[in-house]
Amino acid sequence: MTTTWILIVIFVVLTTVFVYLYNQLVSLQNRAENAWSQISIQLKRRADLIPNLVKITRQYADHEKNVFEQVSDARESLAQANTPQENANASEQLTVTLGRLFAVAEDYPDLKADQNYRQLQEELSSTENKIAYARQHYNDVVTAYNTQRETFPSNIITTLFSFKPLELFQESQQETDDFTISIDS
Repeated sequence: MTTTWILIVIFVVLTTVFVYLYNQLVSLQNRAENAWSQISIQLKRRADLIPNLVKITRQYADHEKNVFEQVSDARESLAQANTPQENANASEQLTVTLGRLFAVAEDYPDLKADQNYRQLQEELSSTENKIAYARQHYNDVVTAYNTQRETFPSNIITTLFSFKPLELFQESQQETDDFTISIDS
């Protein structure tokens, strides 16, 4: 009789641990998906600001067609990106081309003084900060999820239920350091 109770207690404890770990993995996975959607929202917001910025810049510097085409191509690449790495690469390229666009603007004092241009620059700067925050949050959640799925005994559950590792969202620090948005007074 006591052996039966001991086996029942062991079964209940193991089942409880199993359910707890499974639910924890699902929770972390859902948090990662939510964090990724926050990055996507900010990347889309940045991409939506760019046509207006190009339009205003083009009014002052229409002969800079090469830069406008590069910005447009980079924006299109970002729109077509699916994975975190593809998004990171496309975002990086967009950042570089935006840096070129702002360099063009430096040659046109009237453009830099344009209120719409300055407002778009401020919104873009704010969005860049939101992207950085969302990327940090996403990477923190993904790291927690990947760590949880690799540790024992969770790794048994990840194998049984095919929990896949998630990618971090990382841009090359060198290229993103080259681009900063400054608002001249």
